[in-house]
Amino acid sequence: MIRVEVIGLAIDLRQQPVILLKPIDDPVRAQKVMPVWIGSQEAASILAAVQGTAVERPLSHDLMASLLRATDSRVERVAIPRLSEDTFYAEIDLVTPAGSETLDARPSDAIALASRVGAPVWVADDVFDEVGVETEVQDDDEEAEIAEFREFVEQVEPEDFKIDPDDDRA
Repeated sequence: MIRVEVIGLAIDLRQQPVILLKPIDDPVRAQKVMPVWIGSQEAASILAAVQGTAVERPLSHDLMASLLRATDSRVERVAIPRLSEDTFYAEIDLVTPAGSETLDARPSDAIALASRVGAPVWVADDVFDEVGVETEVQDDDEEAEIAEFREFVEQVEPEDFKIDPDDDRA
C-alpha cells in the first residue's frame, strides 16, 4: 500500500471534478499523481476540509466525524484497495469501543471523511500503478488547480447536485 495525500482538485474536459492523490515518501512514484473522479458534492466537501474552510451548517462528512467523536470511535485509515471495471473501491478502517471494523465506502466519501478527521489515506500499489499518471506538479500548478476548482464551486447550482443512482464512479 502507498500512503497518499490530496494535492488538489481539478475539472476534466467533461467538467467532472477529479481529486488528485500524490504519494507520500515514495521516491519511485514521486512524479505521479492518481486521479479519482468524484461527484460535485464530495468535491466541495473535500475542498472545504483540505482548506480548513468553516461551513455554516455541517456537511454530511462533518456529521460523520461528529458521530465518530460522540461514540468514542476514530478512523484509523482509509484505503483504496482495488479498481474493477473503472470503479474504485474504498474501505474505512474504524476503531470503536466494541473493536475494529472495516466499512465499504465510495472513495470520495472515504477521502472526504479522512480529510475531516486527519486520517491517512492509502492506495494499493497495483491500483496506483494502473491509473497513476506522470506529472511534474509544482506548488504554482497546485494553487492554479485549486483556484480553478474554487471558481467551479462558486458557479455550481443546486440542480447540479442531483444524484444519478446508476452512477457508481465515485
